[in-house]
Amino acid sequence: MNLTRATWQKSSYSGGNGGECVELASAAGVVAVRDSKDPDGPKLVVGRGEFAALVAVLKR
Repeated sequence: MNLTRATWQKSSYSGGNGGECVELASAAGVVAVRDSKDPDGPKLVVGRGEFAALVAVLKR
């Protein structure tokens, strides 16, 4: 999947921790996740439903 034009967003909870967090980008039916310290590195791409399920589990 080509994510070169994706708009990446860092969590508002990341604060001033020196960039040690993940960034998210939304694309056609998927959510992409990358390490903010390595923006050119690997990305994890999952469906929106799967991502929503992950977030729900993490909130518990």
